[in-house]
Amino acid sequence: MKVAVFPGDGIGPEVTREAIRVLEALDLPALTLFEGDVGGIAYKRHGHPLPPETLAMARAADAVLFGAVGDPECDGLERALRPEQAILGLRAALGLFANLRPATTFPGLEGMSALRPEIARSIDLLIVRELNGDVYFGDKAIETLPDGRRRGWDMMSYAEDEVRRIAHVAFRAAQGRKRRLCSVDKANVLETSQLWRDVVIEVASEYPDVALEHMYVDNAAMQLVRDPGRFDVVVTGNLFGDILSDQASMCVGSIGLLASAALGEQQTEFGTFGLYEPIHGSAPDIAGQGKANPMATILSAAMMLRHSFGREAEAARIEAAVAAALADGIRGSDLGGDAGTGAIGDAVLARL
Repeated sequence: MKVAVFPGDGIGPEVTREAIRVLEALDLPALTLFEGDVGGIAYKRHGHPLPPETLAMARAADAVLFGAVGDPECDGLERALRPEQAILGLRAALGLFANLRPATTFPGLEGMSALRPEIARSIDLLIVRELNGDVYFGDKAIETLPDGRRRGWDMMSYAEDEVRRIAHVAFRAAQGRKRRLCSVDKANVLETSQLWRDVVIEVASEYPDVALEHMYVDNAAMQLVRDPGRFDVVVTGNLFGDILSDQASMCVGSIGLLASAALGEQQTEFGTFGLYEPIHGSAPDIAGQGKANPMATILSAAMMLRHSFGREAEAARIEAAVAAALADGIRGSDLGGDAGTGAIGDAVLARL
């Protein structure tokens, strides 16, 4: 069971360290962890945010555990060399097109949500975000017009096969939950979204047991704070999914609690190859201070055990340990507490 660990920048190494401690405490047979550089630290050491040796490590692994990337010292670099290109490059090179981002309110944390507690209590949803298309991977440029004005542009596009494969992932996920799927687009304005909606409707005919609804992204953002309990599984494109999943994190109380999985079609002898990471960034303002909440990374490791290694029992143990720590009042500064990164890790280990 080979896991490539890429801690990255900022708080990435701190939170990843706690997830590794949890994995090692499970004493899984034949679990091998090996570490590589990505992001700003990789640029500084190797001249590129995703060095060839790091990509080779990922290809040789059964799964990737990823920390975070982002370094203010690299903000002036050309776009192709910025730290964020590491995660985009891994998703593209490894064919990781399906991002699973669960958002559930933990019992006792309803008061930490930006929403009223009785509304926050109802949140239990899964956002399925397409990862390999949209404006993130489309052509883009900043150009000077003949009259001297500067113009920036980014191309948003999806081919129907790209929509079809993410739709299948979302419908299958809905079958394993409450059999409700909401497809989010902007089909009243964007032709890309019109194609998205058309293809999702075509795929729906293969899943008669799943109730499908469509929602414009602006309305979805509103409903996510007005009535989040109405959502079960949400499927959407790269840009809209990025925004809505971050919004969902604050609905449940903190971005430090949300894990994610990036999956493709590659199968290993254990399960589906995937990349697992917390949805938060590198938070350079608190890096090295022991203030970061590692729970999202620990929960990402649980998702890795479930999806890439078929270890449901161990995944459930980790999730239960995190929930127990939260129920016992172990909270970082993001949740109004004073527990540090290592102390939170210790608390999860104790309950494991």
